[in-house]
This record gives sequence, C-alpha cells and structure tokens, in this order.
Amino acid sequence: MPLLLTESDVRAILTMPMALELVETSFRRLGDGAAVSHPRRRLHVAGKTILNYMAAADAAGGYLGLKIYSIARGAARFVVPLFRAETGEMVALIEADYLGQMRTGAASGVAAKVLARQDACTVAIIGTGLQARTQLEAAAHARKLAAIRAFGRDAERREKFAKEMTERLRVPVTPASSAEEAVRGADIVITSTTSKTPVFEGKWIEPGAHISAIGSNFAEKREIDSEAVRRCDVIAADSVEQSKIESGDLIQAFAGDESRWASVREFADVVTGKVAGRTKAEQVTLFKSNGIAIEDVVVAGKVYELARERGIGRDIPMWQGET
Repeated sequence: MPLLLTESDVRAILTMPMALELVETSFRRLGDGAAVSHPRRRLHVAGKTILNYMAAADAAGGYLGLKIYSIARGAARFVVPLFRAETGEMVALIEADYLGQMRTGAASGVAAKVLARQDACTVAIIGTGLQARTQLEAAAHARKLAAIRAFGRDAERREKFAKEMTERLRVPVTPASSAEEAVRGADIVITSTTSKTPVFEGKWIEPGAHISAIGSNFAEKREIDSEAVRRCDVIAADSVEQSKIESGDLIQAFAGDESRWASVREFADVVTGKVAGRTKAEQVTLFKSNGIAIEDVVVAGKVYELARERGIGRDIPMWQGET
C-alpha cells in the first residue's frame, strides 16, 4: 500500500544537510544521464486556479514521480506521488510544501558550493519570507558565513526575520534599510521574492560575486535586471529548457536574441564537471533556479525510505482489489 506522509512527517525526517546531499545527487544523476526531468507545465482555469505539474525519473535511485500543486486565492497545495521505477507501483503520496522549500534552498546551497568563491563569507538576501529561511540555512552549510544582510519591503518583518535567522544560524543577520545597502559588497546575493520587476540593480554587484535568483518562474516576471545578467561571466540554469519557457530573468534580459541562450550552462553539467563553472576569482556567476522535478523525486525517494525504516506515516488502502 502507498504510504501517506504529511507535512509534519516530512519535517520530522528531512534536514538541510540531507537535502543538500540529495539535491547535489539529483544534479549528478541528471548530468550522468541516470535521471530525466520534464519541465513544469501549467493548466489554468481562468480567474480561479492554476494547476502546476512536473515529472522526473531517477533510474539510479529507483523512483519516478511528479510534483503537482494548485494555486488559488493566494494558497498553494503541494503533493508528490512517488512510484517505484521497477514495478510502477505507487509507494507514497507526500505532502510537499516543506519538501519544496528545503530542496529549493538546497539547490542554491549547491550552487554556492560550486559557483561562489571559496572565501565567500557575506550574503545579501532580498526577501524575508519562508523560502528565504531555507535559502540562508543552505548557504550557511555551503560556506562559512561571517555576515548576512537582509532586505524586505516591510521593516517590521525584516527586523523579525533578522533576529530569527541570527538565532537559528548563529551568524549575525542585519536588517538592511535598502536593497542597495544589502547588495553592495556581498559575496553571495540571493533573491527570494514574488516581485514582477527587478529587486536590485546590476551595477551594485561586486566583481567576484555569486547570484542565486530563485523567486521568478514566469516569463513576465523577473527579480534581476538586464545589467545584472550582462555582468555575469557564468550563467547556469537548473534547466535551460525550462528557463526558455518561464525564466523571465533571462528571457527579458536576452530580449529575443536566441543566440544568447548558447552561453547558459546546464547546472548538472557544472556539478559533474562536464563544463567549467567559475574559473577566476573576479568572475560574476549566476545560478538561475526554476525548481525542477528531479530534485523533488530524489528527495522524496529518500524521505519515503527513511519513513518506512522509522515507522512514520500511514498506509493508504488503495488498489486492494488487484490480483
């Protein structure tokens, strides 16, 4: 019988160090050809609900599955149906909001490990929501951080965020009064917002900085401006195919010039060493994170296995009449 895992079940199992290892594994398998990931697709009911769905197969891990989520009236509901690759049986149905937050943070953490300078120790984060928390947690595991500056539009919220994350990470997090104050001099810049327009100016980026842009996955939205993209010596996307559909950060910066996509590297190829990432300290690097299904499937597979080992979750009586 499939195992039902709730949000609280996933929280009891999944840690950031585990997520970092699993997400890096997902990109290694993608780069090695042991995994396949299909881009996100969206189904609209005009004026009501958007259904998002994305699929991946992890032959090395033995699972395939989807992430499906609806967005309506400001609420999002995430679920991962997980199947065994060998038999096709459904092994788990996993509530996946927390799982998604963790794997998205972990992807940026892997990017910081692979693309940021070895001595990178200061972080600027634009955005102070739930996803910003796992972004910083992952960055703190990937690099030895000395200082973090956080900016969000709501002053009270950013003060609260800075205090909470200082206590959680044991790294001083300072609320910045502006995006420019946060970004100037930062070694790593993370954007984690729902903005439709750029949240900082590319001219503020220091030589040698690394950028992780994670908030925008619609063609008409972007968090970073064309100048920021132009200044990047290395641009890596979790999926170039998916970026061409929904990465407004790149689509708008390239302004219809298809030749510029040739410079965008598959992050899986950077992780596996098939193509170079950063080669000089002064280079500016960009990781464009859209969120891809292979991350969800690899993480979900491990969460399912640990849940079985630990007796977490409950069986769902489905397909009991099969012979």
